[in-house]
Amino acid sequence: MSALDRERWTRLWQKTASQGDGSAWFEILDTHYAEGHRYYHTARHISECLMEFDDASHLATQPVAVELALWFHDAIYDTHAADNEEQSALLAQRCLENAGAAVDLQSSVRDLVLVTKAHEGSTHPDAPLLVDVDLSILGAREERFFEYEDQIRLEYAWVPEDIFRTKRAEILQRFLARDVIYRTPRFYQTHEKQARANLRASLERLSP
Repeated sequence: MSALDRERWTRLWQKTASQGDGSAWFEILDTHYAEGHRYYHTARHISECLMEFDDASHLATQPVAVELALWFHDAIYDTHAADNEEQSALLAQRCLENAGAAVDLQSSVRDLVLVTKAHEGSTHPDAPLLVDVDLSILGAREERFFEYEDQIRLEYAWVPEDIFRTKRAEILQRFLARDVIYRTPRFYQTHEKQARANLRASLERLSP
């Protein structure tokens, strides 16, 4: 699936809101994820994350908050900017305020969106699950993983090749150096081995 699911958004809105129907916010998200400079951080990424979450939603203490965070976590995406997650969190906050959502839900969604900046650091109990879902692409089958790597390169087409290779290798090496990439037992079991194989293969490809 490559487009945002309007019916799914409507169902989520009904669990979240005390006012409105959410259609205007769906259009806002749909417009953001369809921006021409995106190749990976598109509606397809959100759909893939939601599919992964569907298989693990029973692990969440606040499944509605996690799903909302997945919808919003890359809503603002500019490869020249350093505050995409902060701006995405603010957009989510505006949406939930507009929806009349509970204050604790607003806070949880904001915190969960922000944790995707460094993929660590939140005290929210669902943060490890959200991060594992977001990073599930690292443990995708090899063909999809390298498609993702190529899409990231396109998003950073303005970066010279030698600099991109160096910086990208640094990012992937940091993931590979972790004791575990996936912090929830479910994702560790299903994704860890493939993720490490993918990362090693990508680092080899990035080598001079």
